[in-house]
Amino acid sequence: MGAGHAHKLYRHGHSPIHDLPPHCKLAAAFAFVVVVVSTPREAVWAFGLYAVLIAAVAAAARIPAGFLLRRLLIEVPFVAFAVLMPFVAQGERVEVLGMSLSVSGLWGAWNVLAKGTLGVAASVLLASTTELRALLLGLQRLKLPPLLVQIASFMIRYGDVITDELRRMSIARRSRGFEASGIRHWGVLAKTAGALFIRSYERGERVHLAMVSRGYAGSMPMIDEVVATRAQWAYAAVLPAAALAVCLMGWTL
Repeated sequence: MGAGHAHKLYRHGHSPIHDLPPHCKLAAAFAFVVVVVSTPREAVWAFGLYAVLIAAVAAAARIPAGFLLRRLLIEVPFVAFAVLMPFVAQGERVEVLGMSLSVSGLWGAWNVLAKGTLGVAASVLLASTTELRALLLGLQRLKLPPLLVQIASFMIRYGDVITDELRRMSIARRSRGFEASGIRHWGVLAKTAGALFIRSYERGERVHLAMVSRGYAGSMPMIDEVVATRAQWAYAAVLPAAALAVCLMGWTL
C-alpha cells in the first residue's frame, strides 16, 4: 500500500485502542452503529448508555473530549434538518413553549439526533485512532471488493496532489492580477475547473501506465499482513457486545 498517509482526524497516540488491528476496529464500529440504529427510539435511557460507552472508549483511547466534540460539528446540517421535523411533520400536535409541534416529528427529530450523533462519534473515534493506510488495510482484510479498496486508496493518495494543483493554479491567477469578485468571473473559474480536470485525467493516465510497466495486473500486492489474535477480537467486541445488551433491554423493558 506504500507509505503511511496522515489525516486531520487522526490523533497520534499509544493506547489499547490505537494498537488494535484496523479490521477489528472497523468491524466493532460497524456492529456498534447497526445496534444503535436497531434500538427503539422510545428507549431514551438506552442512548444515554450508548453515550457512556462511547465516552469510555474515548477515555481508553486517550482522546480528549474537546477533540471529539469539535469533530462532531460535521453533523450540524443534519441537526438543522432534525430541528425542522417537529414543525413540518403531520399528526398529533403538542404545545411546547407556545409552539404547536408534531409528536411524531419530535420523536423523529430525537431519533435522527441521537442515532446520528452516536454514529458520527463512533466514526470519529475510529478515524482518530486509525491511520488512513491502516483503514485501507483493514478493509482489504475484511474482504471488501479489491476494486473499491483501490479506488479509495487512489482517492486518498491523490486528493492532496489535486488540491496542490488547484492551489498552484490559484496562485498563478492572482499573480496575473485576477481576483474573483462576481458573476462575470465565473467563466474564468469554470475554465480553471476544466483545466484541473484535464490535468488530473492526464496524471491518472501517466500513473496507470507507470503501474502497468511495473507489473500491475488489476490488484495491489498485500505488503503488510495484519493478523488479529483472539484476544484482540474479544477486546474489540466489548463495545458492540455491551451495546447489544443495552439494545435487547430497550426492546424488552
